[in-house]
Amino acid sequence: MTKKIAVLPGDGIGQEIVAEAVKVIERLKTAYGLDVELEQGLVGGTAYDETGSPLPQETLQLAKDSDAILLGAVGGYKWESLDIAVRPEKGLLGLRAELALFANLRPAILYPQLADASTLKPEVVSGLDIMIVRELTGGIYFGQPRGVRTLDNGEREGYNTLVYRESEISRIAKVAFDIASKRDNRVCSVDKANVLECTELWREVVTKEAQGFSHIELSHMYVDNAAMQLVREPKQFDVMVTTNMFGDILSDCAAMLTGSIGMLPSASLDINSKGMYEPIHGSAPDIAGQNVANPLATILSVAMMLRYSLNDADNATRIEAAVNKVLDNGLRTQDIYSDGMKKVSTSEMGDAVIAAL
Repeated sequence: MTKKIAVLPGDGIGQEIVAEAVKVIERLKTAYGLDVELEQGLVGGTAYDETGSPLPQETLQLAKDSDAILLGAVGGYKWESLDIAVRPEKGLLGLRAELALFANLRPAILYPQLADASTLKPEVVSGLDIMIVRELTGGIYFGQPRGVRTLDNGEREGYNTLVYRESEISRIAKVAFDIASKRDNRVCSVDKANVLECTELWREVVTKEAQGFSHIELSHMYVDNAAMQLVREPKQFDVMVTTNMFGDILSDCAAMLTGSIGMLPSASLDINSKGMYEPIHGSAPDIAGQNVANPLATILSVAMMLRYSLNDADNATRIEAAVNKVLDNGLRTQDIYSDGMKKVSTSEMGDAVIAAL
């Protein structure tokens, strides 16, 4: 049965990198019989410019009617002055909330060809393979009340609420334990239980949930220490599970261990493994339209989509093998370029992956 993919390029370099990912999907359709149909929609700043909303109802309905969503990136300088209620990021947050995409999977894998691209010593990062499982629809990004208020003395005060229910913690812990069961059976839960009651509950619930996974080795770490350990000894981690905000920060830190944030895909899944797939980097408005952005994270996001939502491991493996071949051949976009390699553009990198397929 034909599966439907909603394609949401978004803003900035999102337009360019998604175009290359779509080319890969089309190649899989013609060469390997991938049975999907694609439909594009507007989201983010481009959606606001055209419709007055960063998440038009048509786009939301398209996402709901699709089997998976491929997203580029949202945001940019031109929309920073907008009211927070209609900024591009509200489109992304709205998709996550409306589709109940609570589990964000962010792999941090160092391709051996890029060991020298990392800012850390090769012996520290060689062989790195971490999966960060980030809770995505709760926590301080969604908690109420929130806002900016004026105190009695006339001073303004900003406030946000960090809140998690037991059920929210339990379900993300189960996702982490399930993933670890297919890897090295180790989970490190990251919190700040020594000062935040909300994450004290987090630690308690994760510990309780682990009782149903006796084969999993569970450890706990405060988030400040986890940030330090990611830089000091990153290979000690297998699966890390944490809150929305902590996961947002730690996954970007882990991304740079791999040499470039432009290499890493992500998946955001609901309870039935329907997902939205996107590179973890942003819209990079400073290089948008220059055909220099790295499309590999977006192309690898397609591989994750095939594996997690469309149950097509064969084509997922084909994409990953093609990316490895391209890197073996010395092709590099500017973010991962080093002396002796061949610098290529966004479209040239996409064409190289297609040729490798």
